[in-house]
Amino acid sequence: MTKIENLKNVVETLRSENGCPWDKVQTHESLKPACIEEAAEVISGINILKETGNSENLKEELGDLLLQVMFHAVIAEEEGLFTFDDVVEGISEKMIRRHPHVFSGVNYASVEEQHVAWEKIKAQEKKGKEWQAEYLPEAFNEAEALIERARERKRKA
Repeated sequence: MTKIENLKNVVETLRSENGCPWDKVQTHESLKPACIEEAAEVISGINILKETGNSENLKEELGDLLLQVMFHAVIAEEEGLFTFDDVVEGISEKMIRRHPHVFSGVNYASVEEQHVAWEKIKAQEKKGKEWQAEYLPEAFNEAEALIERARERKRKA
């Protein structure tokens, strides 16, 4: 069993009938605060690394963020939506498509030309899905509110 398979097994066990009562009832919605908090803690870990050269906190926080990704993927699999493997495959394919200069022998004259090509590829991928961008401002507002709630909890602790 690979380490990532082991993590998936851990999450599935936590959500199983004999698993953790808290983990079993989590949903995509209920995990939003944890997702935001873990992403912020990754930023903190990066700052700690920059300031001190110590990478331990970043390693731990990346693990916590990966747990969030796995949690959402396991929930999605339980709901019949997609699997963790689908998530991995999707991001791998996207990175290959968006980096033809690495994977397909395309040569760009400059970093700026590469950036323009990236944006064209991204726009092509988003074609017909432009409506999805309408949800982003609301998501940022929700993220800001969740961050403020997390700050408040930490102040009270």
